[in-house]
Amino acid sequence: MATAAMNGHNSRAPKLFGRERTLHAALGGRRAADIILWRDRKASASILAAATAAWGLFEVAEYHLLTVVCYVAMIGMLVFFIWTNASTFFNLPVPRIPDTLVSERASRQAVQDVHRRLTRLVEKLHDVACGKDIKMFILTVLSLYMASVIADCFSSLTLLFLVVLGTMTLPALYERYESEVDHLVARGVHDLRTHFADMDSGVLRKIPRGTGAAAK
Repeated sequence: MATAAMNGHNSRAPKLFGRERTLHAALGGRRAADIILWRDRKASASILAAATAAWGLFEVAEYHLLTVVCYVAMIGMLVFFIWTNASTFFNLPVPRIPDTLVSERASRQAVQDVHRRLTRLVEKLHDVACGKDIKMFILTVLSLYMASVIADCFSSLTLLFLVVLGTMTLPALYERYESEVDHLVARGVHDLRTHFADMDSGVLRKIPRGTGAAAK
């Protein structure tokens, strides 16, 4: 009975951030959403492993970017040299550069996608800065201030790694435990509103009133 009541509670709980669509659709519903939610486990694991390796090399081992690029280029050229010369003896296929790396169409699409997202962000910030929505303006300024404070506590690379780590883990965990998280957040919001209402009513009762107000 308790489990059934909890399940009924969770099903009636509002979605996080008031969304009505699924999390996959809210993230765009495309390949990026598949990677973030680990629908494509190989790509998701590769991105997370690459981000962890980059953070370890540059932040922990304190390698320089140019040094790592030179090492990778030397190792890659050495592997290609050995593979190309050994292919004639062992009947192996000659290594080729992936088409996606040299495809002009893929590069143009990637640049256009970045430009489109950047333009949308600038337009959104412009609308907020014009003061059309005062509440959104205040929230944006506070969010930027909090982001600057957080950024001051970490290096840029560490902060970028934390962003990638959170992007690759938190949405997937939320999708897995969506009903439980929605129920806990809704309960927490309800408790906060109750406490604030009690505090406001307690403060208002202590405010002295005149005889005219008391008569009313």
